[in-house]
Amino acid sequence: MTGNYMWDPDTNKSFDLGINRDSRLPLWWNGSEPLWVTLTKAKRKVYMYYWPGCEVEILGVRPTYCLEYKSVPTDINFVNAVSGALDVFKSGQADLAAIYYERVDVEGHHYGPSSPQRKDAVKAVDTVMAYMTKWIQERDLQDDLNVIIFSDHGMTDISWTDKVIKLDNYINLRDLQQLKGRGPVVSLWPAPGKHSEIYNKVRRVEHMTVYAKEDIPSRFYYKKGKFVSPLTLVADEGWFITENRESLPFWMNSTVTRKPEGWQWGWHGYDNELRAMRGIFLAFGPDFKSDFRAAPIRVVDIYNLMCKVTGVTPLPNNGSWSRVMCMLKDPASSAPGAPPCACALVTVLLVLLAILA
Repeated sequence: MTGNYMWDPDTNKSFDLGINRDSRLPLWWNGSEPLWVTLTKAKRKVYMYYWPGCEVEILGVRPTYCLEYKSVPTDINFVNAVSGALDVFKSGQADLAAIYYERVDVEGHHYGPSSPQRKDAVKAVDTVMAYMTKWIQERDLQDDLNVIIFSDHGMTDISWTDKVIKLDNYINLRDLQQLKGRGPVVSLWPAPGKHSEIYNKVRRVEHMTVYAKEDIPSRFYYKKGKFVSPLTLVADEGWFITENRESLPFWMNSTVTRKPEGWQWGWHGYDNELRAMRGIFLAFGPDFKSDFRAAPIRVVDIYNLMCKVTGVTPLPNNGSWSRVMCMLKDPASSAPGAPPCACALVTVLLVLLAILA
């Protein structure tokens, strides 16, 4: 899985997040094994709520239960998912539950990361988290359930008046075989014989960096991906790359007509070293230390932590166990394959996960 928008030259198939049936094809998904697939293979029961990808058969495996993401879950959907996950833990029906909550992201896109609307969305999540801790006590799960709350990215402000890079000002778009994405990262497949010309033109554009596939920084862990394009454009923070002015993203209002209502004012996907791209991580439960503040971690480190608390061996990955082991009361007893304890994983900004082993 390389990104939200991909193209396969061999089949001429496209992966476009949330809008086309081809996005469910195994060719996009079978290159790696998500934790829920590993757990399902190990005969664990996995419940997933609004989690993108849970509706797809990956490596021949589907989760025990998938409430498919079809539109942005409402606050009521979120409350019901949290309550439902705790119920299946209590009844012994689930070993892992994952809940994806998107409203914070949506409000950040629409109104900007510092907007009152985005802050209100976080307050709504905080209210649900307070209820969740109460419900955990009521179900007598406090000694068996670990909860992890995390987000997969941050967000920064963008401006449509003076920070837009319109590619048609610099290249002939007909010289491209394919273009995918917009915003911080855009993938280009030049037409045959046009690679050098396109590269030399876009590399002169200010406020963005162009990488040939082989020159993509190793720290991105990206350039060896099967679906990575020959040229990747990465915008400076706050700048937005698009084909032309007409391709700038509107957001749709909630009326029946679904007419475009305004520009979006927040975006993510910029260089992950930028402070604005940082997410959050919180955890509590019987396996975790209390009142402990760890040094910064990377989002890929969370996979190793989840494997430890669920008692499965992590597959090869780019995360670090050494950055997260300090969070556990007894890291040695949580080595891969050790008998797992109950664990719930919750993500506040964009994801809510619950894991019960």
